[in-house]
Amino acid sequence: MREDHSQRADTELAVLASRGEEGAFNLLMRRHASRVRALLRRMGAQPALADDLSQDAFLAAWQSIGTFRGESSFGTWICRIAARLYVKRWRYDARHVLMAETPEPEGAASHEGASNARLDLDEAMVLLSAAERLCVSLCHGAGMSHSEAAEVLKSPLGTVKSHVKRGLDKLKVHLDPQGGRHADAG
Repeated sequence: MREDHSQRADTELAVLASRGEEGAFNLLMRRHASRVRALLRRMGAQPALADDLSQDAFLAAWQSIGTFRGESSFGTWICRIAARLYVKRWRYDARHVLMAETPEPEGAASHEGASNARLDLDEAMVLLSAAERLCVSLCHGAGMSHSEAAEVLKSPLGTVKSHVKRGLDKLKVHLDPQGGRHADAG
């Protein structure tokens, strides 16, 4: 008879998984799979690629679960694994060059005229350049510092900081078209 692990914390489940308890790891997967896929989608992965990389991330996590020390949450740890896998894939794709300025994505202009329309984060992330989306996702989605993201991307720290700043500025404009200046109610 299988033991019910549903009430256990992630760190307890990780310890059990490191001892070979597949049920504990399966529960960790169920708890965090949607978060991992969402991060990968925000980073720019198409749905099928996000699914594939999510599976690869969990396979890598299972193979190295003994290295999970609980210094961060399991969710953060698995997101970092997934983000690194995406970055490897992204770097492999010769069409994307982080250092190059990329043109505005198609469709960005059509959203500018929408006066009070609010876009959800996923829609707004699509409006960023590939480099901005990747850097913002690593630093704010996967919880990496700018330095860690620069190391993973093998890119200068200043470049990463610039992409994050520009990306966040664009997100702020698209998510709050009034730029924080709301009319007084009175």
